[in-house]
Amino acid sequence: MKNKFLLILIFCFFLKPGISYSLVEIDITRGNLDPLPISVSPFFIDEASKEKIKKNLDIDNLGSEISKVIENNLSKTGLFDALDKESFLQKPDIAHLKPRFEDWVLIKSQVLITGKVTSKFINEKDYIKIEFKLWDVLGAKMVDGFSLTTVPTNWRRVGHKISDKVYERLTGESGYFDTRIIYVAEDGPKTQRVKKLAIMDQDGFNTKYLTLGNELVLTPRFNPTNQMVTYLSYFRNMPRVYLLNIETGKQEVVGDFPGMTFAPRFSPDGKKIIMSLAKDGNSEIWVRNLETNIQEKLTDHPSIDTSPSYSPDGKYITFNSDRSGYQQIYVMRSDGSKVKRISFGKGIYGTPVWSPRGDLIAFTKLHKGKFFIGVMRTDGTGERLLTENFYQEAPSWSPNGRIIIFYRETKTDDKGQGFSAKLWSIDLTGYNERLVPTETDGSDPSWSSLLGN
Repeated sequence: MKNKFLLILIFCFFLKPGISYSLVEIDITRGNLDPLPISVSPFFIDEASKEKIKKNLDIDNLGSEISKVIENNLSKTGLFDALDKESFLQKPDIAHLKPRFEDWVLIKSQVLITGKVTSKFINEKDYIKIEFKLWDVLGAKMVDGFSLTTVPTNWRRVGHKISDKVYERLTGESGYFDTRIIYVAEDGPKTQRVKKLAIMDQDGFNTKYLTLGNELVLTPRFNPTNQMVTYLSYFRNMPRVYLLNIETGKQEVVGDFPGMTFAPRFSPDGKKIIMSLAKDGNSEIWVRNLETNIQEKLTDHPSIDTSPSYSPDGKYITFNSDRSGYQQIYVMRSDGSKVKRISFGKGIYGTPVWSPRGDLIAFTKLHKGKFFIGVMRTDGTGERLLTENFYQEAPSWSPNGRIIIFYRETKTDDKGQGFSAKLWSIDLTGYNERLVPTETDGSDPSWSSLLGN
């Protein structure tokens, strides 16, 4: 899966320091706020470019499709209200050149996004040039924009990149749209599930299956620094940890681990894998250096220690253990010292995952027969339960630390039917809970970092 994103040209319109702009900015620390009214104009495309692109992509109007990607990305955050295109009074080509701002004020739009798509033939190859501009309707000025030239098949990625730019400009935080999600694709009855490793864009498009389903696969996790993943698979009933390069398809075995192995994860620099290994009936936290293959045990306790996750600076590790009598969340230094329990609420805690921003830890909690996804500060204070259900598990953070993705299972009926496993997401504030579209059932999601160029 070679990355074909060829960046030929970027023109950015930078804001001058010291100048005050009237473009509204969103306080995303509050939940359930009124969405910001925005207009995403269809990107203008001339007839010659439209016909040429249609031959390459079999898309009637690529400009409209790109605007739909941007509109869908921004709308699903719950922060933006994309206005109906039927209400637009200005044509896309004129709006992109110079908006008539009074027309956009009339339909109560505060932000306008315009664009243009042009077919290019460079070095005997077809490319597309996509221009984008972000307009402050109330201030009557353009405040951001860029243009990208790339291969035609990358048009969705350009839409995601534009979404990221708009999101960052309006919220003050980096976006999360130009990312991918890896997960376990599931199919079949509950007692005979076929599980494959699958990857897709964060909006559910471009799904690819990375394994055939011949072997059980579990807990895929992205490397924070590149498009490498680690996952657990059972080869001839033996737990085996793999590394897989998403771009090249190259796969290698980290090692066979007799007994049980649980949830391998990368260190923040991508040079180590941390996991729990069960030996002689006891599970401990181990770390393995991928460059030297040296393996080190970090915990040494008669209780069960599992589900380790590094802090983004690599200095600390959170994990869960039943050393206090029942499963709770702990934090220790990355060398295994200074172990400290941080969860003290009622219930059983599991699968702690450190936020990319470093300020919170997400977790799963079982209490009174229900499963919760929640967050707490890294010292255990400020616990907040975001969502509850019959069974839900495996939280994973978006790269900006704003959204949590997880999976949720449904009950079977008295005939053993009705079971499903689906991916869901929820905002850090506990609002905007959404079903994440997948081609099949899905579990164990992991969110990539931003893809870059």
